[in-house]
Amino acid sequence: MVSIKNLSHAFDGRPVLSNISLDVADGEIVAVMGSSGGGKTTLLRCIAGLLTPDSGEVEVGGFDVHTQSEEARHCMGMVFQSAALFDFMDVESNVMFGVQRWSKQPRSEHKAVVAEAIGTVGLQGSEKLMPSELSGGMRKRVGIARALALHPKLMLYDEPTTGLDPVTTYTIDKLISDVRHKFGTTSIVVSHDVSSVFRVADRIAFLDGGVLTFTGDPEHFLEARVDSIRELVHKAQATDFLRE
Repeated sequence: MVSIKNLSHAFDGRPVLSNISLDVADGEIVAVMGSSGGGKTTLLRCIAGLLTPDSGEVEVGGFDVHTQSEEARHCMGMVFQSAALFDFMDVESNVMFGVQRWSKQPRSEHKAVVAEAIGTVGLQGSEKLMPSELSGGMRKRVGIARALALHPKLMLYDEPTTGLDPVTTYTIDKLISDVRHKFGTTSIVVSHDVSSVFRVADRIAFLDGGVLTFTGDPEHFLEARVDSIRELVHKAQATDFLRE
């Protein structure tokens, strides 16, 4: 579903991504972790086509993100860290926004599509609530519903559990897994939360200073002989989490 080859990018001459190559298979959930400022969000933005890298290639669904941007964009749904909802629109209108602009389905079906997406994230009955009336977890779920309404083959999540309490975090993790099982959706999840990643990810890609220093399953992540990974695992007490 995703093919990244020799991707590099710098801001003001400072390398942020250095020669990144990564493939993500259909239906796979890959978590991107890393040190602060390690390039996680920059990588996600390059995949989404929101940022043009200095060199390298990104393909999504067989389409080059930068030379075939329209085709690639229709394969993807993006969930932003802040949810990025329109404060002047209610839940239904926020989810409807992308559908009206990008969906290829007849307008007569838009209401049903939006209702299905809102139902998938468990927010039935909240359609007329404004963003200011929603909890942080509900806002995240609206953001997911907005992306899902376009039936993307690839979901991109930027820190989906940041700022959430443990119970709500678990709910979002379960939703990410449920979306994969229900729709066969491929997912790339940028996260700093080791426990959350271990609940959802098939594979972990770890960036340290813009360099991809590890790619593998969660079990091997725990055993990785990379100092920054060992430090992260120790702080998060991931081993104790696995024993649970």
